[in-house]
Amino acid sequence: MFHFNEQALPNDPAFEKDHVSCLSMRRGHTLEGMELRHLRYFVAVAEMENVSRAAMQRLHVSQPSLSRQIRDLEDEMGVQLLERSAKSVRLTDAGRAFLNEARTILKQTGDAVEKVRAIAGKSDTELHVGDWPLATGRILPGVLRAYQKAMPNVKVKVHDWPVEKNIAGVRDGRLQLAIILPPLKANALEELRFEPLFTGRTCLAVSRDHPFAARRSVSLADAAREPFIGLTREDYPRYLEYLHAIFARVNDKPRLVEEQDGWSGVFSSVTAGVGVALTSDAFNYAFDDRMKLVRLTPEPKRVTIGIITRKAKVGPATEKFCQCAKEAFAVIR
Repeated sequence: MFHFNEQALPNDPAFEKDHVSCLSMRRGHTLEGMELRHLRYFVAVAEMENVSRAAMQRLHVSQPSLSRQIRDLEDEMGVQLLERSAKSVRLTDAGRAFLNEARTILKQTGDAVEKVRAIAGKSDTELHVGDWPLATGRILPGVLRAYQKAMPNVKVKVHDWPVEKNIAGVRDGRLQLAIILPPLKANALEELRFEPLFTGRTCLAVSRDHPFAARRSVSLADAAREPFIGLTREDYPRYLEYLHAIFARVNDKPRLVEEQDGWSGVFSSVTAGVGVALTSDAFNYAFDDRMKLVRLTPEPKRVTIGIITRKAKVGPATEKFCQCAKEAFAVIR
């Protein structure tokens, strides 16, 4: 638990205009009920712009509980931070100001945790890594072997988390690094460092009996007319972002006839001939010859998989893992 001390604020008119006016509270209000989790919850909702998605995809809490925590935060501060509608939320002026402050506090807290761990020696004995198995499945075992040989005293804990939770985990210090396919939004990785590991061509996955399987390539316009297999919107909103971005300039938009809660389900449905799907040749190790990848024209921008870490200086354990990962993934670039 922490408190805001009003007398500790800078004696600067500009600060008062930009911050105090937005975060004005009842006199004598010391925010005794505010905790770091309130800030994490608020930042997640603000960045996702949707309470339900933030609850399910990033925080893994119930939507009513998250809504209650945000309202408790607003009541504690005495200001409205979010404007709510049926399908989304928007930041108020006060909310935008507080979002920057909340991110700063969480970053400083994460930095403090890392410093304390370093002093206690924990950072050199334990490393938490966020993983995306579809991208790392054939390479990660070799990375771990090389890392354990180089750093035998460090225990690696691999967390198979969704992209949003991996990003949040690195931000707040639960993870030292994560391997992800980054979101398309430019500010999604704000305050984080992204280092590319490898890229892959975006392709259309079809069954070996599909008419497209005999082609070397297919146009985006022709592909868009096919029934598509996708990933569930609730669990994988980034898949839809990529789907919409790739077909943005095509008149006919892809029609999802089925949504799966994992890639194995997508590949099974494609193999069965239920529909086609967007994927990458970087993942071709994950399926057999019953499915074929066809190039798209014009060719979409290649997808980039990489490592995210905090922008602050990382410890030797994290730095060594990044080095091992870069060396291992270099062979498939």
